[in-house]
Amino acid sequence: MKKILLFALLGFFAFSVKAQENKAVDPDAPVMKFEKTTFDYGVIDKGSDGMCEFKFTNTGKSPLKILRVKSTCGCTIPTYPKADIMPGEEAVIHVKYDTHKVGRFSKSVSIFTNTTPERTVLRIKGEVVDPNKPGPIKKDKNILEIE
Repeated sequence: MKKILLFALLGFFAFSVKAQENKAVDPDAPVMKFEKTTFDYGVIDKGSDGMCEFKFTNTGKSPLKILRVKSTCGCTIPTYPKADIMPGEEAVIHVKYDTHKVGRFSKSVSIFTNTTPERTVLRIKGEVVDPNKPGPIKKDKNILEIE
């Protein structure tokens, strides 16, 4: 029974991969080309401005429509153009991260459009520190300690 189930799953997987390969790509379709898809805040202070932007261009031959945008949590708020982005036109997606929670973070924002592929993932990462609290003391490896 386990072998039958395994073969059925493998067959379904192979069929779904083949179906995706056969999907025709429209040569006149819009293309969303980003300058970068990851923004690294580095180390930022608690309560600082968590705004970043992702610039992109429609390098395709027809209008680009952003259908919806979804973030991984409520601490990441994206804003995006509601109007169509015409061929050759540049636009920006703004992402604001709530910097009131101290610690490392890695979040993503999914952009759903009329392009192929339909989903593009943008990522933000960094570390929020509290400037009013002392951090751990790190030893410099180049300093010789005498005991």
